[in-house]
Amino acid sequence: MSLPTENLALAVRRAVADGLLTEDRPVAGFLDVRGVRESVAALHEAFAGVPDVLHAFAAKACPLVPVLRLLADAGMGCEVASPGELRLALDAGFAPARIVLDSPAKTRRELREALELGVALNADNLPELDRIDTLRPAGSASVIGLRVNPQVGGGSIGAMSTATAHSKFGVALRDPGARARVVEAFARRPWLTRLHAHVGSQGCPLPLIAQGLAALHRLAEEINAHVGRRQITSLDLGGGLPVNFADDCVTPTYAEYVATLTAVEPALLDGRYRVVTEFGRSLLAKNGFTAALVEYVKEAGGRRIALTHAGAHVATRTVFMPQAWPLRVSAYGPDGMPKRTPVVPQDVAGPLCFAGDVVAHAHPLPELDEGDVVVLHDTGAYYFSAPWAYNSLPRPAVYGYLVQDGGVTFATVRPAQSLREISRESGLDQADALLTGFTAPSLR
Repeated sequence: MSLPTENLALAVRRAVADGLLTEDRPVAGFLDVRGVRESVAALHEAFAGVPDVLHAFAAKACPLVPVLRLLADAGMGCEVASPGELRLALDAGFAPARIVLDSPAKTRRELREALELGVALNADNLPELDRIDTLRPAGSASVIGLRVNPQVGGGSIGAMSTATAHSKFGVALRDPGARARVVEAFARRPWLTRLHAHVGSQGCPLPLIAQGLAALHRLAEEINAHVGRRQITSLDLGGGLPVNFADDCVTPTYAEYVATLTAVEPALLDGRYRVVTEFGRSLLAKNGFTAALVEYVKEAGGRRIALTHAGAHVATRTVFMPQAWPLRVSAYGPDGMPKRTPVVPQDVAGPLCFAGDVVAHAHPLPELDEGDVVVLHDTGAYYFSAPWAYNSLPRPAVYGYLVQDGGVTFATVRPAQSLREISRESGLDQADALLTGFTAPSLR
């Protein structure tokens, strides 16, 4: 399956014509609304044979209220991992019962709020269950689970692998005595009805993910047998479907994910347990791109360098881990049309004041010039939606676009941050605090 690249080209040309890329706003993010809906539909179709499933979008992948509201309208729930993400999910219109709270360091206040609202939550560890014991109000509507780490190993990107021997997440099941403690924790708490595991995301192959989730299923069966009833009624499988950043092909697909899980553990999706998923990157990455103006072009050491307005502030992972997070780059002229100049190796560098701010090294591209537009592909998740504030650069504008009847229309998702907003965020209203803001010391 491939996403239509012609939609991207149409959007770039229209964005340039509409003045969405200017000297004052030299970088912006774009999200294909129809593509997002089609990705959600593909997810639901892949799980059509599962009788009871909640697909909760991982808010961290794109924490923008209009995007979350679009996903809610498309039938998604929402997975959150902080008070801020919970606030965004509620403001986007998700019902508390369709929100899942995950975090390894929830405060008592966060737990209390979730339990009062009826938000589902997954405890990360056994001490967190002790806190919930004291905070859980009688009759709470919250579905409560426990996250476990099946310790099945990591993928090719260590930072994205959450089922390693020393992962910070969940109860490590293979540690001495841990499995027995988990079984006992459920036996003591009839209201604890869900198990959760997340093996990892980018760089984790489907067989590894399936191996970890099969272990989750076996544990659920063991616990239910131990307590003598069907106490665990749902399994939260996490997310983690990798994204292909090499070309436009969508692989692996959600259908392949379901087929792999079923092959490894046929009973996992047979309806005995309600299923929760937490996909994020795989829903949005290939439905978004970042466009930025080329400000200068020069040479150093015999290599052409295009200095653009797309750097680590919008492509942080790619700049700091280029081997793990390579992005495709394409070139457009000032008119928004694809460039046809001779292809030469070029560095595509960003505007930040450190030498490593390069999103592509010696990348073969049509020869870039001042005023051209570079496009970073597959950035719909984790890129422009969560910018880095280094050098106090403004957060870029984000636009949704809709291609229909051969034309493109845009809707503003987030306006570009103003310089005044940067100053206020950086303490403008307390400008004199270190000069006159101190109170007299107490004599006691």
